[in-house]
Parts: sequence; structure tokens; C-alpha cells
Amino acid sequence: MKIRSVTARWAHVPIPAAQQHRSDLGVANYFDATIVRVETECGLVGWGEAKASVGSMGNNAALTALINRDLGPALIGEDPRDPRRLWEIGYSGNRAHFALERGRGFPVLDRRGIRISAIGAIDMACWDILGRSLDVPVWRLLGGKCRDAMPAYASGGWAPAEAIGVELEGYVARGGFRAVKMRVGAGDGDLLTSVRRVRAARAHLGCDTAIMVDAHGTYSVKEALRFVRLVEECGLAWFEEPVNADDKAGMGTVRAACDIPVAAGESEFTRFDFRDLLAHQAVDYFQPDLAIAGGITEAMRIATLAECHGVFLAPHLWGGALNFAAGLQVMAVSPAAVIAEYSLGANPLLHDLVEESFEVKDGMIAIPDRPGLGVTIDEAFLEAHTAE
Repeated sequence: MKIRSVTARWAHVPIPAAQQHRSDLGVANYFDATIVRVETECGLVGWGEAKASVGSMGNNAALTALINRDLGPALIGEDPRDPRRLWEIGYSGNRAHFALERGRGFPVLDRRGIRISAIGAIDMACWDILGRSLDVPVWRLLGGKCRDAMPAYASGGWAPAEAIGVELEGYVARGGFRAVKMRVGAGDGDLLTSVRRVRAARAHLGCDTAIMVDAHGTYSVKEALRFVRLVEECGLAWFEEPVNADDKAGMGTVRAACDIPVAAGESEFTRFDFRDLLAHQAVDYFQPDLAIAGGITEAMRIATLAECHGVFLAPHLWGGALNFAAGLQVMAVSPAAVIAEYSLGANPLLHDLVEESFEVKDGMIAIPDRPGLGVTIDEAFLEAHTAE
């Protein structure tokens, strides 16, 4: 089996004004992703997803061009059923033969950033092809699942203090969620506003619903420490990205100073960044985004790191259906996986890009048993929302 073509398209989907939200990232008026289609000479097709931004919006032109003009053409004629080999080819480029011969990486200069996102999308598509070729789900190929369903938390939470409790309560009602996540940080204007919003959420929800908070890396270390002191009585389940992702030492300082678990990783690339989080004792939860960190192959390596170091795995699943499906495959097989993120913001690429739906019932989401990633792309929808 050989690869005939690798094609990337930038999906740029508008969000209706009534469904938009505002955060420190701006107004979410579009949802963007690069969707990759890998086709074999025998006609099998696999799909993957990459993104140029952690949030829902981002200019994916460079990422899409990188796949179409560089990484994709280099894989024509390769066997897509060897995703780990192809990952190393993408990572080491013209020196991949050294990497494969000598047992260590010879990475190209751009070994972070959109190149890794691009490698990850192709990697997802190759795993999808491998599963489809054998008529089994990807989790079967990764060693078999540890569980049939995952707990899920509702991810959103932008309302002001007077409305945040009702907003989060609405999330609980929609899928029986037992855990919810809200945004805090620079988007609130000042720290005390975030504190008031968190206290209001806890007062409204009571003690039976877990609350996570996500600062999007916008606090300084001093601000993060003050925040955790002021919300200590709220019993938060985790504090996500308290400080800039590049300040791993600062994140370690925050974690050491409080009893609230720290979660991070959505802005990280490859297992090496997650290794550095461990070195700084910075996190309790790894949150790799498979459309950023390097796809299924790299997520499995990150999951192994988590298992070895007593860190939980809770991937960042704020993305399209392919990223979500790939994350579920990894969570199914990793003993360290504990909870799945479920976007409650307007997300057309999760709900409209594929024919299948991801339903949450009683706070749980079932692991799909369909072949490959387990999703069927609506190519008409993709075509209608492809950016020029």
C-alpha cells in the first residue's frame, strides 16, 4: 500500500453572532482548522486535523501550504500503515535516514510550531488508514482499550459573575456533566473579577459539581499565587495554564505553593516539551492537543511519560471532530487518562464536519468502535467552508 496524495484544506467556518463568545483571545467569530486527506493508490482514504492556534480562530494559510508543498509531497509512495516511520521522516526531514539508522532524532530547524502540527495531522490520517485497512478502531492497534467510556467535562464558562452559575448549570443539564470548566484571567480585566466569578459559580453549583478554571496563561506568577489564595475555599479541581507556557519554572512555583492541581500542555509541542514540564515539577495533568503536539504517535509517547511519572492525562480536545476522535482513541488505551474535554462553545467543526455525533450521557462519552478514527467526513460541508 502506497500513498498517492496528501491534500490539506483550510476549513474556515463562520459562527453565528448569537453563538459567539468573547475571551482574552478576542471574539470567537470563526472556527478554523487544517483538514488533511491522505489517499492511497488502492483508494483508501484517511483524515487528520491540524491547527495554527490553540483557540478556535487562526490563520491556517502557512500551515496548509506547509503540508501541500513540503511534507505531503515527501510522503508520496510511502506506506501509510507505518505512521511512526512517517513521523520520524517529517521530524528529521532530509536526515531521517540517520534518525532511523542510528536510533535518535536528527530534527530539522523548525522542530516546533506548525511543522509539528502538520506532522500530527498526517499522522492521524495514517492511523485512520491503518485502522480502516484492518477494519478495526485505532485503539485496537494501540494496544486495546482500558475502558468503554470516559468521564467528560463541559468546557466553556465566559459569563460575568451574576450569570456564570446559570451558564454552568445549563452545561450540567445538557449532558449530565459532573464537572465544568470556566475561563478566568486577563479576559476578566482584573484578578478580583475572576475571583468573584469563581465564588459565584461555586455558590450556585454547590459542592457536587467539580469546577476547573483556565487562565489561558495570562497571569503573572504573583497574580496566580494571589488568585489561588483568594479562591482556596472553592475546592477547584484544577488550575489550567496559570502562567505563560514558556515559564515552566513559574508554573512549578505556583504548583508548589498551593493545593490546587495544575493542568497544562495545550500549547506544547512533542514529548520533549512535556518532559520539561516534568523536570520543573509544574503539572498534575498533561493536556496535549493532538492537532498541535504531533498527532496520535506523539500523544502515545506523552501518555507513557504521564504513566511513568504519576501525572494524569486529560487531552485538550477544543477542536474539530478529527482531533476529538483521535484524542478519544488515545484516552481509550492510556491508564493515565481520566477525563475528556467537551466544548460547549459554538463548534461547527465538531458537530457539522462529520456524519457521526459525540453524545455525552450522564457525564460519560462512549469510546467509538468504528474502524479507524470512527468518523465520516461530510465532504460537501468541507468544500463549502474551504478558505481560498
